[in-house]
Amino acid sequence: MDPQLVGALLSPLTLAVLGLLIGSFLNVVIHRMPLMMERGWRMESAELLGVTIEPTPEITLSTPRSRCPSCGHQIRWYENIPVVSYLSLRGKCSACKAPISMRYPAIEILTGLLFAACGVHFGAQPTVLLWCGFAATLVALAFIDLDTSFLPDDLTLPLMWVGIVSAALGWIPVTLSASVAGAVIGYLSLWFVFHAYRLIRGKEGMGAGDFKLLAALGAWMGWQAIPSIILLSSAVGAIVGIALIVFRRHDRDVPIPFGPYLAGGGVAALFFGEQLSRLWMPPV
Repeated sequence: MDPQLVGALLSPLTLAVLGLLIGSFLNVVIHRMPLMMERGWRMESAELLGVTIEPTPEITLSTPRSRCPSCGHQIRWYENIPVVSYLSLRGKCSACKAPISMRYPAIEILTGLLFAACGVHFGAQPTVLLWCGFAATLVALAFIDLDTSFLPDDLTLPLMWVGIVSAALGWIPVTLSASVAGAVIGYLSLWFVFHAYRLIRGKEGMGAGDFKLLAALGAWMGWQAIPSIILLSSAVGAIVGIALIVFRRHDRDVPIPFGPYLAGGGVAALFFGEQLSRLWMPPV
């Protein structure tokens, strides 16, 4: 393919537009994936217990079509253009005028910015699309965890395996050994923290999804990035947790999702990994 055409198709501006479109899809994933999983759990539990429950309507990422939660108005295609539709509708449903959450365009803009940043950081090469997919998955995981305190295996495990396979094929600048070591060290580091906390406090301090997310981050960026990710995510999580307790009187016994902080630490390590690593492991 013509290098100039590749450069145009994979430029930061083009990737930003792609990110806006993917961000619109991520809004669907963030909302529907937990509902799909909950429905599956209910059906499986009923089957195992041998009981009959009233079936709920099937929901997938593509069906039914998006509707206004207030009045049921079916969203038309021109009402679903990333950011533009939100602005043209002035943040309200075209039928009932119910407010539309600012989070929808915020996620679209965030994804667009991350895609553009990947374009700047990695350049106009096909593998930049891998890193865009990596960033998009982190956005979905962060907001799902924020909403439900759950990190779906359907996202964390494929993310980890794609990282390992990409390292094996030389698509990302991480050796296979560093990728596998990153996955193992990432998982075990939080696994040990989990069991130590349970031994000391007599209760669980985090979920297994956090182990798998850090394993996925290690698979993509190598074991060298693990300390930076843990330090960043723990520091930000502690600051936010203390602020919630002090200013919002958040019950300290109510868990705070750790996934968004891990995802944020992963993004920081993606773009500033070398600089961060020098802070705790200066060159000899």
